[in-house]
Amino acid sequence: MQLVSGKNDLVKLNPTPLTITSDDESILAFVKAANPAPLLAAVAQITGDLSLLRTELRPDSSNMLDPTGGLTPITVAEIQSVAASALAKFRDGGCERAPLPNAAELAIIMEYLAGGEIEADYVPLLTEELALNKDQRAPKWTKGDVAPDAAFKVVIIGAGMSGIVAAHRLQQAGIDFQILEKNGEVGGTWWENQYPGCRVDIPNHFYSYSFAQTSEWPNYFSPQKVLHDYFRSCANEFGLQNKIELNTEVLSADWDEADQLWQLLVRGADGTEQRLSCNALVSAVGQLNRPKMPNIAGVENFARESFHSARWDHSTDLTGKRVAVIGTGASAAQFIPPVADAAGTLTVFQRTPPWVLPVETYQAEIPADLRWVLQHVPEYARWDRLYIFWRTHEGLLPMAVVDPDWEPQERSVSALNDFVRMFFSAVYAASVPDPELLAKVLPQYPPIAKRIVFDNGIYLQTLQREDVELCVESIAEITKRGIRTVDGMEREFDVIIYGTGFEASKFLSPMKLHGVGGVDLHERWGGDARAHLGIVVPEFPNLFLMYGPNTNIVINGSIIYFSECETNYILESIKMLLSRGLRSMECNADTHDAYNERIDAGNKKMAWGASTVNSWYKNDLGRVAQNWPFSLLEYWQQTRVPDPGEYTLR
Repeated sequence: MQLVSGKNDLVKLNPTPLTITSDDESILAFVKAANPAPLLAAVAQITGDLSLLRTELRPDSSNMLDPTGGLTPITVAEIQSVAASALAKFRDGGCERAPLPNAAELAIIMEYLAGGEIEADYVPLLTEELALNKDQRAPKWTKGDVAPDAAFKVVIIGAGMSGIVAAHRLQQAGIDFQILEKNGEVGGTWWENQYPGCRVDIPNHFYSYSFAQTSEWPNYFSPQKVLHDYFRSCANEFGLQNKIELNTEVLSADWDEADQLWQLLVRGADGTEQRLSCNALVSAVGQLNRPKMPNIAGVENFARESFHSARWDHSTDLTGKRVAVIGTGASAAQFIPPVADAAGTLTVFQRTPPWVLPVETYQAEIPADLRWVLQHVPEYARWDRLYIFWRTHEGLLPMAVVDPDWEPQERSVSALNDFVRMFFSAVYAASVPDPELLAKVLPQYPPIAKRIVFDNGIYLQTLQREDVELCVESIAEITKRGIRTVDGMEREFDVIIYGTGFEASKFLSPMKLHGVGGVDLHERWGGDARAHLGIVVPEFPNLFLMYGPNTNIVINGSIIYFSECETNYILESIKMLLSRGLRSMECNADTHDAYNERIDAGNKKMAWGASTVNSWYKNDLGRVAQNWPFSLLEYWQQTRVPDPGEYTLR
């Protein structure tokens, strides 16, 4: 099967460093484009000179909100000078890289980057994330080692980010597998969402596999096409082409108790249905792939053009037209500016204003000087990735923690959270001088209670254009000609675009799954999806979920991290089955229930659980079904190996 057509923008993963030949002055100019602390960490590592990491050049561990870690301009300049001199010496020595640091040396570099001592529990996790010249999370076993004669097949549903990493690990372990993908391409959400302005809100080096880095990112925050090409490149380089069945949708899956197998009904591109069986089933269908239409009367009545942002109609010409956008979430905030540029007039219907985080580089290209650093010191990208991991993990999560004694909690949930609110509010006040518009766009709920929008300023600027109207009146109905609000006013439009998000809480829909005794998964959940570790569900043996309930993170990480952890747990579960000669493992109900009680209690202590603001983090019952409320370290620890005592083994 030919998986990928056309040319990839990203052609090589884990590239070989280029030889440094530039003069001293040029090297100093180049390194000024890099983040100083990760730069010095990388230079110390490749040269083996840890004396570069002087105490006075450390970031401030108490000021991790600042991307530079609170370093003063004088300290930054000194770091740049030290790094440039070391790279010039490195050049003169023939660019001979020092041996990889041992555990003690690695800890020294990590503690420099963190601005202080790191707890011992973090070191193995950070070592995995860093992945210096080695795929630290590759399985340490193969099927040939533990059960060479056992027949065992895995089916993965979905060839997006999670499905690709799961398939790669299974292949490394020598497990027979097959990927079924409903679309005509790999990439999942990065294939389906092709609206103008679509891009990730996590820095490139963090929103990528720990073991598959590249120096060829064109932007700080990649647009959709670049990310799609990255995942296509990964699928190709991992050799998955002939294991993926495209245009193939899973309709149902039933657990066969007699044979201890999953029986699948699938439909191919030609509409033909067939049955497949497998020992284990991995759902990698994601959460952000089923568009959610708003519950507004008359949606079907509009007589002109309309579509959801996740199913963008590129045949619709918006030039000069009267366009309405319903929604102001993360996706809408990305496509509203380019829509405004094309439309004659634009009306944005807002239910709840988003908190907007100003990120100057959000749409910027990586400059040539930084590209030089990435190409000649690719270790910089790894240390920068680790620095982002540490800053967001340790620096940002406390901002969302609820202080039970803090009042009033309608607008903030703690003193630290209120500090964030005041900072954001000041940005809004400076960006929106019109008091009437400011009152509309300034949120009145706690920061981090719902998804924060990253923006370089263009979103708020767009709302201030003369040809753009922000309407905060509730919509009464969609009419044949346009939209009528509750005040009775009807506005006519040529095009309506729905930026209303996804059916994120309807996990695994619309597939039908039946477990032990024929129990229906969706009936069992009753609209409130739950899973132990977000991965396994009682009465559904050998079913493993990726990006399942309560595995979303809000401000302290990348979802790819969770997928890598989940994949490790799945592989170790399969190892347990094979090495013990077992056919199936089913999560115990008491383990599942106790885990979810703790998850619920944890989410109630976070801004997104305490606030009453509407959010896709909550399901229709009001429960936070998406988010993980604890540390990244804790999830890593819990997904190292399965506990046999938590399962019924057959």
